[in-house]
Amino acid sequence: MTLEEKVGQLVQYSAGQPTGPGTGRTDYDSMIRKGEVGALFNITTAREVNVYQRIAVEQSRLRIPLLFGLDVIHGFRTEFPIPLGLASSWDPQLVERAARVAAREASASGIRWTFSPVVDIARDARWGRMAEGSGEDPYLGSAMASAYVRGYQGTRLDAADSIAACPKHFVGYGAAEGGRDYNSVELSEHTLRQFYLPPFHAAVDAGAATLMGAFNSLNAVPASANPFTLRQILRTEWGFQGVVDSDWTSVAELVAHGIANDGAAAARKAFLGGVDMDMASSLYHDHLAQLVRSGEVPEARVDEAVRRVLRVKFALGLFEHPYSDEVKEAAAMLRPESLTLARTAAEQSFVLLKNSASPGGAPILPLSTETRTIALIGPLADDQNNMLGSWAARGRAEDVVTLRAALTQKLGVDGLRYAKGTEIIGGSDDQIADAVRTAEQADVVILALGEDAPAMTGEAASRAHLGLPGRQQQLLEKIVATGKPVVLLLFSGRPLTMPWAFEHVPAVVAAWFPGVQAGPALLRALFGEVNPSGKLVVSWPRAVGQEPLYYNALNTGRPAGNIDLTRPPKNGDEKFVSRYIDVPNSPQFPFGYGLSYSNYQYGQPRLSKEQLSAGALNDELCAGGRASNAAVEVSADVTNTGTRAGEETVQLYVRLQGTSVALPVRALSGFQRVTLTPGETKKVTFTVGPDAFAFWNDQNKFAVEPARVTIWVSPDSSSGSEATLQIVK
Repeated sequence: MTLEEKVGQLVQYSAGQPTGPGTGRTDYDSMIRKGEVGALFNITTAREVNVYQRIAVEQSRLRIPLLFGLDVIHGFRTEFPIPLGLASSWDPQLVERAARVAAREASASGIRWTFSPVVDIARDARWGRMAEGSGEDPYLGSAMASAYVRGYQGTRLDAADSIAACPKHFVGYGAAEGGRDYNSVELSEHTLRQFYLPPFHAAVDAGAATLMGAFNSLNAVPASANPFTLRQILRTEWGFQGVVDSDWTSVAELVAHGIANDGAAAARKAFLGGVDMDMASSLYHDHLAQLVRSGEVPEARVDEAVRRVLRVKFALGLFEHPYSDEVKEAAAMLRPESLTLARTAAEQSFVLLKNSASPGGAPILPLSTETRTIALIGPLADDQNNMLGSWAARGRAEDVVTLRAALTQKLGVDGLRYAKGTEIIGGSDDQIADAVRTAEQADVVILALGEDAPAMTGEAASRAHLGLPGRQQQLLEKIVATGKPVVLLLFSGRPLTMPWAFEHVPAVVAAWFPGVQAGPALLRALFGEVNPSGKLVVSWPRAVGQEPLYYNALNTGRPAGNIDLTRPPKNGDEKFVSRYIDVPNSPQFPFGYGLSYSNYQYGQPRLSKEQLSAGALNDELCAGGRASNAAVEVSADVTNTGTRAGEETVQLYVRLQGTSVALPVRALSGFQRVTLTPGETKKVTFTVGPDAFAFWNDQNKFAVEPARVTIWVSPDSSSGSEATLQIVK
């Protein structure tokens, strides 16, 4: 290969609909013929893919196929719930199956590389890209990261229906200051390793073929030119052999960051920092060959990067089968079994936040099948486009069944009253008045409120105010004032601060953005054909001033303890603690929280041992084991005390005290989904090994230390009985 051809393999452009500022280049055909392009993205049909691929394979000197990528985030044509919703299922197998459907559909269109999963830890609801990930916890995030990789890549990459995964954004992107997208990040190495790196490590261990860098700076070093994270941790410590891709123009953005004064310097720093492929900025194409010739970049380093790119292309079978079957493309989309899975995923993603009734009455949900008339009100009740969420790939609004359509089919036109009520942003007094009249004519009101998915969630969609946008709060209060029973459905890519609603509305469901089967899934959940089982993967704030907010926080030297924080402090003992004076410290709803139409009773956790050896645990940790004689079994009885069968996600939390560094008040260390019939009790057992007790200590070593351990088996991160054991030397 000539030097220019080598550099060409490290160059990537968007040849379809752009998703950000680009290079302005349009001469892709000519560049491909000269071997100056290695990958293209934002092309979405087999026909378009084949046009470019034929130029590469039949008209270039080396006939190296192109790699085609796309942001396939939560489905390709069959759109599933947004990733935050999928994670709320607490079901990695479900997520793996959804990713497999996405891989089958994308590969049928010639897309063999997805820029997914997003595995950023997100602790701040202001950050719009929270919608794209799996929440705030590294343990759950790691489980979901592995599931996505397995689903996308299948049992082998060269299968025709497999695509290469690309976990992103490496690393710390979710900790952007102020929750403002692309902003700088400051994290101690301990916090980085303990909380933000584990999901990436899990994705690498699952075999991820590629990985994407991040936009942000990390401790003053931009992530796209950070040898500590990209070379030391990723390559040396983890042994990652795949391709590191930049994010969109993030190589060029090194100039704006201030560590490069021109494009050549940016290309040099990014490449030597560990970025193999330059997405969209064109700086590798423009400068890398000259940097090699001038001696500023060793050609051997270029050779290494090119080998990585070629290995992925070989692994995908592109050299043997470079073209896509245009005839079979349509048949792969929206298969009946894919739509059924999309409905199931949506059903499992819903989180029942509140379900109360007037004194002496039954909870409002599930709705009775004898309900005569329902008023469906709100700007998201019949909005096909918004149900797709952000990053909808090839999802089409016409594929979506809305709640209005599903309710009309069930109730008929006589049983359903509909009024939009207001716009997501905007609206009129007349619309609100019409909605009030509609509510007054019905037995029950379903309000469908929330965010605009494309505009308010995902990338470049940070919000300083987390309440309902527009006039929706006014609409909500007017409808509640009618005295009718109200069910509030919240469609959003993040938690919303809505204290008035949680005080005055009897039933509230976090529906996220549920995908193409939004209506049928909601219908089944509302009428009790399925029992809600979703659990929050992010702490739900009372006020935006609590952000960033996360359950696995450190204690302080002055914890609030059992002080009543709902009223002002009455003395110094209540004031001089870590608290707010105008809102409780606690979230509106904690991580792991979610109600059901059933009730579950948890028994006292029981331990198979009262003492463990730190030495034995460390020996097992070094050997790579997760369970051995050094482990402890933790069990608890869980009983369904309700009248309906249901699935409960039983969660295991651990706290370590007496260690060399302060550790969280609780840390998720296991979870199981358990199906229980009414009155049934099941013993749920967790085998807890070295990984649950190891942490990054004051010597920057991942190890187990002597400690007092508190263990909870509970329905969420803020409740449950505890048991204790000792880890001794």
